[in-house]
Amino acid sequence: MGSGWHEWPLVLFTVLGQCVAGALIVSGLGWFAAKDDVVRQRIVRSMFFLWLVMGIAFLASVMHLGSPLRAFNSLNRVGESALSNEIASGSLFFAVGGLWWLVAVLGKMPAVLGKIWLLVSMLLGVVFVWAMTNVYQIDTVPTWYNGYTTVAFFMTMLLSGPLFAGLLLRAAGVPFNANVFAGISVLALLVSAGVIVLQGLSLGTIHSSVQFANALVPDYGRLQVWRIVLLAAGLRCWICPLIRRKDPHAAGLALGLILVLAGEIIGRGLFYGLHMTVGMAVAG
Repeated sequence: MGSGWHEWPLVLFTVLGQCVAGALIVSGLGWFAAKDDVVRQRIVRSMFFLWLVMGIAFLASVMHLGSPLRAFNSLNRVGESALSNEIASGSLFFAVGGLWWLVAVLGKMPAVLGKIWLLVSMLLGVVFVWAMTNVYQIDTVPTWYNGYTTVAFFMTMLLSGPLFAGLLLRAAGVPFNANVFAGISVLALLVSAGVIVLQGLSLGTIHSSVQFANALVPDYGRLQVWRIVLLAAGLRCWICPLIRRKDPHAAGLALGLILVLAGEIIGRGLFYGLHMTVGMAVAG
């Protein structure tokens, strides 16, 4: 029992991976909307931090497996194992997107090929997040085997990704439609709050012969409140300047991203803390 922090490599891998997938989509849209090659090159240079964070996420995942060799072994059942599919899709996303960035930053990317390549990379990010959700759709773990898991993973992408991309674009001095993407993150926050309430209510109906699921994380409610506070505070750093019709400062966006990631890390820790092998358990 506890907050689930004992699974911190998986916490970091999933949260950071989903953040990068969302950020690539938003910054990629900014790249598509750029009117000249100079602006596009500034965006590409700022994308370095996407792949840096993705590298940190994969390093955390390897630490969970214990050794790089196990990571390679986990690819043996691609198409049959959800874990293999997750690692394969994540590796493909990292490789295809990272190679696009490398060729683009060197100025060697043909115009048409660059657009197609980036679009494929953005789609692979969505596939990667979807593959992540399938890893935890285990019928013997009823606290994970539900739609809340899928929704929560994609909400992390929509909460943190646009904010990360907004920070990169702002630091690069590139204008973008911040109102739209900030609105998406606010909507994701509202959906996440709904998931917290509904999932919290459902935990009392899941139990085994020895315990109820809501006893797995005794501080579930308190930690979720802290999570929402951090998420709201993080988005506030983005939204308040927009309400005043001013461009957010890069420092404010950086603080907002840190707060949002902290909130999502708490939420993901709670997710892993709710692991429950049912055996003779029932739900309902």
